[in-house]
Amino acid sequence: MRKSLMRWLLALCGLLMAGLALVAWLNLRGEAAGAQLFREPGAAIAPASPALIEKGAYLARAGNCMACHTAQGGAEYAGGRAIETPFGVIHAPNLTPDPETGLGRWTPDAFWRALHHGRSQDGRLLYPAFPYPQYTRVVREDADALFAYLQSLAPVHAPAKAHALTFPFNTQAALAVWRALYFRAEAWQPAADAPAEWNRGAYLVQGLGHCAACHSARNSWGASVEEGLMRGGMMALQDWYAPALGGALGPREDLVRLLKTGVSPSASASGPMAEVVFRSTQYLTTTDLQAMATYLQTLPAPQAPATPVAKANDALLGAKVYTQHCAQCHGEQGEGRPGAFGALAGNRAVNLADGSNVVRMVLQGGYPPATAGNPRPHGMPPFSHQLSDAQIAAVSSYVRQSWGNMAPAVGTIEVYRAREKKRP
Repeated sequence: MRKSLMRWLLALCGLLMAGLALVAWLNLRGEAAGAQLFREPGAAIAPASPALIEKGAYLARAGNCMACHTAQGGAEYAGGRAIETPFGVIHAPNLTPDPETGLGRWTPDAFWRALHHGRSQDGRLLYPAFPYPQYTRVVREDADALFAYLQSLAPVHAPAKAHALTFPFNTQAALAVWRALYFRAEAWQPAADAPAEWNRGAYLVQGLGHCAACHSARNSWGASVEEGLMRGGMMALQDWYAPALGGALGPREDLVRLLKTGVSPSASASGPMAEVVFRSTQYLTTTDLQAMATYLQTLPAPQAPATPVAKANDALLGAKVYTQHCAQCHGEQGEGRPGAFGALAGNRAVNLADGSNVVRMVLQGGYPPATAGNPRPHGMPPFSHQLSDAQIAAVSSYVRQSWGNMAPAVGTIEVYRAREKKRP
């Protein structure tokens, strides 16, 4: 009996060691040996050309790097912003060239390894709140341009804040297992049978734009599901639904206008997407925005809901609330006011199978982003203090089921849950 138990324990230990070795190999595969990762204190790198720095600044805009790496009221790129995840809070690090708390002692090789392999200068595995599962597709010359731009910034001494993650997600071992299951470094490969514009759009959307980080559903471990299809999904802890990016996105010029100005004839950017337009896409060239739109229009359309749309129980209440509070801006037939308030009839966001965004807008209101093309956007006031859960559910359902719209009704319990999530 004792010998059998010993053999069983030895076999178990062997399997455990083999598993650990496999996980370690999976986390190191593809990394080049002999890369120069550290600079000695006081050592300088060759100054970058103004053209390279300018290119890096543009790419930083495309990646919306400043949004996460700048705390509210803090210095740009100095880190400190808290990023909430289902597993706890992660604080973005300092990207300025401070030698003690930022990237001052990093090298281009170290920065490339962070983007391409998701590993820090000291070898630590990085959490995928930093979207290296998408940034891994960034080509080396663009990574070097980004690094040159960040090195050109004024150094800011800003020590990193400790993450506040729950066990076991606060361990490198758990992160190594996650990466072994869900991450593999990828080299960008343009499609040989596609035109250059399509490839440029695919590169921006799949890589620096990291659109799949929001527009793909995630499993219970936080990994993107069917990332390449970008079928849409609920954004964890934000209570906004990021819609699918394939299918009926409308004419290419409307999509370009939405990304450039935050508004288009049939949509406006709101919630987290408003920040993306404000900080990132409004600064991209029209050529790049056209390339992104060209690529997005080739993604497969999401499947329509198989179940028939159920009509709201209280359509009369919805119509009454709409007439009293909404029709003045959005029109009696949901036609909107061109140049001011978006149309609700045929609005893609209104017709999503998930009604979270409509409920969120009625509850808290909001503005499209202020952009060069739309410097004084018209906003919507919040109605959370004015309308009951039943009224918000009724008017949301009315909007989603009138003027040709055929989206599922919204229930009172959905409004109640959305309201409760925002209470302190």
